[in-house]
Amino acid sequence: MVDINFYGEEINNLFFMGTGKFRDYNVMKKAIEEAKIEVVTVAMRRASYSNMNESILDYINVKKIMVNTSGARNAEEALLIAKAGKELMKTDWVKIEIINDTKYLMPDNQETIKACKLLTDNGFKVFPYMYPDIYDARKMIENGAEVLMPLGAPIGTNKGFTTKELVKILLNEFDAKIIIDAGIGKPSHVSEAMEIGCHAVLANTAVSIADDPIKMVKAFSLAAQAGHLAYLSGIPEENDFAEASSPLFDYIGRD
Repeated sequence: MVDINFYGEEINNLFFMGTGKFRDYNVMKKAIEEAKIEVVTVAMRRASYSNMNESILDYINVKKIMVNTSGARNAEEALLIAKAGKELMKTDWVKIEIINDTKYLMPDNQETIKACKLLTDNGFKVFPYMYPDIYDARKMIENGAEVLMPLGAPIGTNKGFTTKELVKILLNEFDAKIIIDAGIGKPSHVSEAMEIGCHAVLANTAVSIADDPIKMVKAFSLAAQAGHLAYLSGIPEENDFAEASSPLFDYIGRD
């Protein structure tokens, strides 16, 4: 397996896990351990000082925690959450999630562009959750983002990698790492993203609400590994016409 470097950190397990919606912190802990998850996102609302009698952080032992600015409505609020998260979780990795649409939970790209600049200037390593638009992606990169996190589908829908063609454009045009986030519902969706060259996949709902979250996290991790290996191996192009896998001559019993 080939590690991928994100902001100077070598990561082997290319399935990143969100930590919301698990029915029990012990189940989440076991899922992290058995699937050997290396990167998780944690929303400040679940790691707040008011819940320190049973902090979610007591159940997480991973290589990197990424603060999720979930709940932020603009760049300034994202910075405030990032600073609090850094103090509490001892990490400078921040998933910038700014949402002003309460029906579809679509990311606000324009505020996210501002947040990339604001957080980068304050020393954070930013992972902007975004709609895969080439112009906005370019501005986020110009504002300090080395990684982009385009949505696969709206949050929590489990509809899969519906933005595939738009993400291909980002992969073709930029050197930034691409992590697919949101809407991923099955291990096959993870493989689909990795097979075209995405660098990691992040999911939460599909694993946390599964009947057996521990087995499901393992399945998602294996799918990320399989898809990445297939991409590195060189996947053949599709053909419109059949092509025999054995020679069409020297048949037995024919002259």
